[in-house]
Amino acid sequence: MAKAMTVKEALVKWEEKSGEKVSEAKEIKLYGQIPPIEKMDASLSTITNCEKLSLSTNCIEKITNLSGLKNLRILSLGRNNIKALTGLEAVGDTLEELWISYNLIEKLKGIQCMKKLKVLYMSNNLVKEWGEFERLADLPCLADLVFVGNPLQEKHSAEGNWLDEAQKRLPYLGKLDGTPLVNKKERKETERAEEHDSLESSNTLP
Repeated sequence: MAKAMTVKEALVKWEEKSGEKVSEAKEIKLYGQIPPIEKMDASLSTITNCEKLSLSTNCIEKITNLSGLKNLRILSLGRNNIKALTGLEAVGDTLEELWISYNLIEKLKGIQCMKKLKVLYMSNNLVKEWGEFERLADLPCLADLVFVGNPLQEKHSAEGNWLDEAQKRLPYLGKLDGTPLVNKKERKETERAEEHDSLESSNTLP
């Protein structure tokens, strides 16, 4: 079997191909390497200016070595073998988007450190309990969530109550699985305003 590619080797290749220096680049794409990357190794500390990093479609099992990435806003780790969200603490103050669909994540422990996270794409993982889903309520900025293809979502979609149950637990979510949601508080206010308008117009009728 071919030896796995290291992040260091992938970065050398990326520099050759892009003509940019990894230490200066704001966006670095290391997805779909052949042979695939298996470890997020210490060479990641060299990409200090990176704002968007893609490591999707590899064979990575653990999120590690992100502590040097002080400017990282978007991290793409889809289609890997990641089982847990530990290791994200290092980018908890900057990360705004995490794309981590098609992995093996069952528990969401560790997600609460993502204080600026607005977008979480984690379809096709293994989350099956509301208790895990409810950890997402600790993300004050979360607005856009894709959760389709997790056992929890599949079960409640089949029962016809997925959107309602999910929104009950995350009332401030703006979009779920691509569907825009109306915030319950806003919905009440809109209904009240519409009611008021219709009363006003009926009162002004001759």
